[in-house]
Amino acid sequence: MTFEFEKHISVMRNEIVENIKDNFSTKDLIIGADLTFGGGGHVFSILEELPNTYVYGVDQDPDAIENGKKKIESSPYKEQIELIYSNFVNFPKIFSDLKKHEGLDFITLDLGVSSHQFDKFERGFSYREDGPLDMRMNYKDDEVLTASDIVNTFEEEDLANLIFKYGEERLSRRIAKNIVEKRAEKPFLTTKELEETVFLSYPARQRHKRPHPATRTFQALRIAVNRELDVVSDVIPLLYPLLNDGGIIQIISFHSLEDRIVKWSFKDAAKEDDQLKILTKKPVLPTQTEILNNPRARSAKLRVIKKITS
Repeated sequence: MTFEFEKHISVMRNEIVENIKDNFSTKDLIIGADLTFGGGGHVFSILEELPNTYVYGVDQDPDAIENGKKKIESSPYKEQIELIYSNFVNFPKIFSDLKKHEGLDFITLDLGVSSHQFDKFERGFSYREDGPLDMRMNYKDDEVLTASDIVNTFEEEDLANLIFKYGEERLSRRIAKNIVEKRAEKPFLTTKELEETVFLSYPARQRHKRPHPATRTFQALRIAVNRELDVVSDVIPLLYPLLNDGGIIQIISFHSLEDRIVKWSFKDAAKEDDQLKILTKKPVLPTQTEILNNPRARSAKLRVIKKITS
């Protein structure tokens, strides 16, 4: 009987599992880490196909940890998953300090925002419904600036540069100008307040085209709040030394800024270390069937690198 582990659909689940099966199906014990545990979709899929696996699951979202504990406890795999509450940039040190295993056979990262985070409007990631303008992955960390803090305190030029750099938004200067003018009347506290200002910053003829005018600005703020690009850049070089011979790193990204970091990190590493081989000369894309079943998969790109057996 299949264990019903979640409703959330993890992106490129089949590809992630098949890569692990192709490389480790004959191994007695497979040791891996999913550094973006989320709803647990990838982890439970791996364990269903390869029950001889032990997985470290990492997440900085308190909701993911709380829900994850419940799912693990009610699953057949509670002795095979170790859940770690932390930003994944800290995992290499945590893994070293634990001293449970010498190395890892696979490491998986899914850099997308989870359905739970988008759909829980009080988290502030989405403009579809009104909610507090927060966007912190770890909402318990009060040292992290919220999206509201940024839009209400940054200088106009800094705000414009942030929206342009992280959102690749060509109207960033106009949007920043309108935000600064609007916040002089009243601080931005909710997602709908910001969405409306960004929407009206677009020329009327472009406001109802896809993507929604606020998409890039919200992306930029989310990346800034969580330092998403910085932590990805920081962690990837720290992962290679954790791999066992034959080990693989699989990373799914969802926009060009992330994909560029993964691509060049892999290229630089393979150039410097002849034991590292890129398995995906071009990123693997989701199938049309997956996109039809899960539209959030449409922009996903999977890249894989392997430590060749010495």
